[in-house]
Amino acid sequence: MRDNVILQCGDCKRRNYVTTKNKKKTTGKLEFKKYCRWCRRHTSHKETR
Repeated sequence: MRDNVILQCGDCKRRNYVTTKNKKKTTGKLEFKKYCRWCRRHTSHKETR
């Protein structure tokens, strides 16, 4: 049921985080505000495959 998802920074495009999501309940792409250690600030991180 749950799939691994990679989160990519919106500014520098680096892939920083891995999380899981339930594909049946969450059909859209995930987006979180998380800390990017290369940008050194909180940025928008979106789901990639």
